[in-house]
Amino acid sequence: MLRSPAAAAMEEPLRQQLLVLVNASSRPFPSIWPSNASSPAGSAWDPAPATAAAGGGGGQAAGGGAVSPWDIALCATGTAMACENALVLAVLFYTPSLRAPMFLLIGSLALADLLAGLGLIVNFTVQYLLQPPNAAVALSAAGLLLTAFSASVCSLLAITIDRYLSLYNALTYHTERALPFTCALLLLMWLLCLGVGLLPLLGWNCLRDQATCSVLRPVTKDNAAVLAVTFLLLFALMLQLYLQICKIAFRHAQQIAVQHQFIATAQATSTRKGLSTLSFILGTFALCWIPFAIYALVADSSYPAVYTYSLALPATCNSLINPVIYAFRNPDIQKSLWLACCGCIPSTFSSRPRTSSDV
Repeated sequence: MLRSPAAAAMEEPLRQQLLVLVNASSRPFPSIWPSNASSPAGSAWDPAPATAAAGGGGGQAAGGGAVSPWDIALCATGTAMACENALVLAVLFYTPSLRAPMFLLIGSLALADLLAGLGLIVNFTVQYLLQPPNAAVALSAAGLLLTAFSASVCSLLAITIDRYLSLYNALTYHTERALPFTCALLLLMWLLCLGVGLLPLLGWNCLRDQATCSVLRPVTKDNAAVLAVTFLLLFALMLQLYLQICKIAFRHAQQIAVQHQFIATAQATSTRKGLSTLSFILGTFALCWIPFAIYALVADSSYPAVYTYSLALPATCNSLINPVIYAFRNPDIQKSLWLACCGCIPSTFSSRPRTSSDV
């Protein structure tokens, strides 16, 4: 069947667009995330190997190229995170007495940090070991990291709220209604974080326009700015709640001291211990996350990759510190660990119940 020149001219643009789509779907992975000097591929969640940004086509480890030491450090950190938080989850799961709302929140934090560690391992595997590379798998790895770290920060906020309510409503908070409320809160929180993690897979990414990429590729600059601002607001809320916790704990400690006729030095020591614990919790969280959040707010993919790595690594290390702060310091979890590892409890172990001065 003969076609007129005008019809052929109209069909040519459609044929060219079809060829572009077919080629894009069949390209190898580094072609989807181009690596060049002006747009380094070295962010912690960047699906392209960082070494490609430094030296052209030799960035694929599976093809004989070098592996970025930053990615090795992130993978090792992820492995340690997964092992440490898996231990916390195992203790909580196999100890029937650890079913209070506080332990559910600690378990949520451990699960989030465990998934974050696994996400770092999967991200390393996608970058260097997966052959042939696959864009959908890389987006899924980025979504897993977004979900896990979002759930980790939200779990920290939930623990802060739990501590505040347990002091503010000390007589009525620990009731049977607290457990269903905590479960519903955690379910809602995880659904929200899962929605955040699905955004890259649903098209909220910078694959089609590399100029819109943030330091957290494939997250766009606008989305990264929203995440950073949201994090800073959550930190401000946590800071305000901990200040209120400190005031309530100080007031309770004074009342207990008067009722039991404690000497002033003992009451002052307890208060100082609570303040030091509070400072350690907030200081660790702020030092790990705030520099990275501010950097993600102001930077883009044109910034050197080493800046992203040097700020992302401390942020991920916060998930290594969380079990020490929130799980291993708890006397009930310590007791379960001693029983699981040694079959006994040391004579020096203190089973003193926690008071409001312990913050």
